[in-house]
Amino acid sequence: MFLTRRKILAGASALALTACATKAAPPPAVAAPDLNAVLDRIATQTLALSPEYSTALAVSVERAGGPYITRLDDRSKAGFIAYRDLTQNGLNEIKAIDVATLNAQDKVSRDVVVASFENRLAALQFEFGSGAQSPYVVTQLTGAYTEIPDFLDSQHPVTSQAEADAYLERLAGYARALDQETQRMNEDAAAGIIPPDFAIDGAIRQLEGFIARAPDQTVLVQSLERRTAEVASIAAADRTSLDGRAEAIATNDVYPAYRRQIDALKALRPRATHDAGCWKLPRGEELYAAALKAYTTTNMGADEIHQMGLELVRQLNSEMDAILRGQGLTRGSIARRYQQISRRRDQLYPNTDAGREQLLAELNAQAAAMRARMPEVCGVQARAALEIKRVPPYTEAGAPGGYYQRGALDGSRPGAYYINLRDTREWPKFTLPTLTYHEGIPGHHWQISIGMEQQGLPFIRTALMGFSAYSEGWGLYAEQLADEMGVYADNPLGRLGYLQSAAFRASRLVVDTGMHAKRWTREQAIASMVEATGDQETSVTTEIERYSVWPGQACSYMVGRQAISRLREQAKTTLGAQFDIKAFHDTVLTNGAVPLTVLDGLVQSWIATVSGPAQPPPVN
Repeated sequence: MFLTRRKILAGASALALTACATKAAPPPAVAAPDLNAVLDRIATQTLALSPEYSTALAVSVERAGGPYITRLDDRSKAGFIAYRDLTQNGLNEIKAIDVATLNAQDKVSRDVVVASFENRLAALQFEFGSGAQSPYVVTQLTGAYTEIPDFLDSQHPVTSQAEADAYLERLAGYARALDQETQRMNEDAAAGIIPPDFAIDGAIRQLEGFIARAPDQTVLVQSLERRTAEVASIAAADRTSLDGRAEAIATNDVYPAYRRQIDALKALRPRATHDAGCWKLPRGEELYAAALKAYTTTNMGADEIHQMGLELVRQLNSEMDAILRGQGLTRGSIARRYQQISRRRDQLYPNTDAGREQLLAELNAQAAAMRARMPEVCGVQARAALEIKRVPPYTEAGAPGGYYQRGALDGSRPGAYYINLRDTREWPKFTLPTLTYHEGIPGHHWQISIGMEQQGLPFIRTALMGFSAYSEGWGLYAEQLADEMGVYADNPLGRLGYLQSAAFRASRLVVDTGMHAKRWTREQAIASMVEATGDQETSVTTEIERYSVWPGQACSYMVGRQAISRLREQAKTTLGAQFDIKAFHDTVLTNGAVPLTVLDGLVQSWIATVSGPAQPPPVN
């Protein structure tokens, strides 16, 4: 799963944007200045609304247009409206440009941004939470408390006295962000927007768990203490002063804001229901349709997606059954037999710090081995480094199993994929390579890094555009690609892990549409996914609760993978011996994140370029 600090910016063209490795379209002409000017202005305005994301990208002060390093994002209702207005105004400006004046590259950029903004505005018409795609302000998965501590620790730089002072300003702003969300949560509740009871319970547990320790023992204070100690230009006395100020802010400002949010959630809890789906919300059916379109960038409806999921689960379970039988496991359901292997002692890491270190070391080795093989399947190689980290313990209870965080644009901070190690028994050894291929290489890290490293694309597209069906679809396609590269040739259990991962994503189609369109209960969804995947119920429960508060997002993975695979098969059929897997992948990756509709046009253009002009029939 690919997560950004905030969801910044949630006809296909006939021509590809950039040259591909083999027989690709030539580079486009210079971009039209009018469109570039509009896109750059929108990008700058977007960064102004999200100073956190500006820091995450390591965008310079000059580019960002001001000293954003001292501020956090505005999480108030006014901030929500400002972002929606920016999106609407930007869409109006772009549509006012005469398409006939644009060159091929600009037409694609226009298509990409227009699709993004239109989908986003359809979701933002729902003025609660973050819109249709994330309708609740605070849950076990959403809210400033799940983001800001790690943001301050891992992304806010502390290499000077000025940056340390900025850290303290942002720490003080953290209390304000919590209160903004508490106010919005109460306003939404008055309009009937209340998270499910289990989502509220999860948020309360994590909030209370964070403030159960003394302020000076939290990451909020210890991060600054640890990092200022490494800055030679900060005198010892100044370090002591900074540490004391951080502790005072945490004690006097941040902790009280935590308690206010906890109290608000507890007051809200008696009004919460156990219903997991967004159908219960005002205009719930319309909301889910908008969320599905924004996440999948298609017009597929819930029934069609549900049926796709059922068919894929049956197909993948059949392949899993064959491997399980090959392992001598012939009795019981697929889920039960899969769980037998998952519990084998030789497949489990010790649930200790030493076991977690061993697990992380092996993941890094898997990523390095795959990076060495990438020239076999891609002409363009990603340059950015990759780190593999543990999900911070203070958010691991409600966090997903794994997710990726993009690196800085200037290369000063590598990309990172996080794995949830709250319980190592949730990660049998044979399942982990597939996670690395999805989150790391050739998955999210590879795809996002290549997109960010392209020189010919507008800044807004390399840094601020995100399409879940494209990025998550590529992540899931990357798992398939690794299998096709033969990584499991001598490892049937590893391939079982890959098939189970695919079945897991196929099951997501079933349970997400089940909860939000077919009114399944949380428990129905859990039982369905356990049966389809064999995953442990504790792990599945976390996933189901995630889908409940992010309607539609879970559908983007398999919808995207199927689209990319379909395009590849079409290219192979059309081009025959002229088909080049490297050029296909370069076409998909070097054009940056795009809606699936635009991706289809880019691939069609590449196919036409490789096949050349139609030849006249022979003369007899």
